[in-house]
Amino acid sequence: MKSLLKKLYLHGSNGDKALPLDQRYESDMVVTPEYRESLPDMQNVSDTEILGANVGIQQVGVSNFKLPLKFRTKWGEILNLETRVSGTVSLEAGIKGINMSRIVRSFYDYKDEEFTVETLKDILLKYQEVIDCRESRLKLDFSYPMLQKSLRSHLAGYQYYKSGYEGRIGLDGGYRKFVNFDFVYSSACPCSAELAEHARDTRGIYSIPHSQRSTARINVEVDSASSIFIEDLHKHCLDALETETQVMVKREDEQAFAEMNGAKFKFVEDAVRLVYERLDSDPRIRDFEVACAHLESLHSHDAVAVIAKGVPGGFRADYSNFEDLIC
Repeated sequence: MKSLLKKLYLHGSNGDKALPLDQRYESDMVVTPEYRESLPDMQNVSDTEILGANVGIQQVGVSNFKLPLKFRTKWGEILNLETRVSGTVSLEAGIKGINMSRIVRSFYDYKDEEFTVETLKDILLKYQEVIDCRESRLKLDFSYPMLQKSLRSHLAGYQYYKSGYEGRIGLDGGYRKFVNFDFVYSSACPCSAELAEHARDTRGIYSIPHSQRSTARINVEVDSASSIFIEDLHKHCLDALETETQVMVKREDEQAFAEMNGAKFKFVEDAVRLVYERLDSDPRIRDFEVACAHLESLHSHDAVAVIAKGVPGGFRADYSNFEDLIC
């Protein structure tokens, strides 16, 4: 079959010799230490090889590599969840690049651990050791299942929550830890409710106030000496907003949900303030940001709000990607 192979030639350095190259894969090749040492390393070349400005890069690394990781619930159960990992480090001026595979390999050393937000610190320290950087970040994103009972029939079904852990080591060497959580709820409009009642009272007109599926996305910085569970953040949101969307329903549950929406209607401004009140009361939470989006059924646009605790140097309530809150 050699005649079917494309002929490739490599010219010798003296210009008078050509060597044929075969298109073949050497499945039985053994990589010796000497051969590995001979392989070119384009990350560790002279700074004259740097393209563009020879400046430092604040964060460079890998994003969205996936693997199953173990997470312990507040009640001690171990969950094995598909997790998306992003890991980045800082890069000083004068260095061409980092060896990105080291980030993945370093993370895999911990793949059998039970992950909490505290676990990330050990991995980040390993990053800094093997890559020789001053700053590092690690973000885990996963869908977290929790069993939810319906309001009156007590049927149970799994609700899944977009969640994440994030760890950062800064220039000062200090470790900061964050937990992200999305809560989906129903928001009945207070104005629409009052107008519907007005139509009934003054003109005997049957009216239905509008409500819509809504999302609260919270990002909390956990105090350095404390720990917090996903279940804790869920309870804060549930206690604050109450009208969480349902998984399993019978007619009595649908009726109960309508009654709950009638008792707990809220503007988006109410929603962020209610969640603020709950998070601000938790001493384990050093700082936080809450972004809410009400996906209006009346308007062709969404109602949005964002609020932060106001810690100096902390979250600034400058959230802008509200489209990402569509549920």
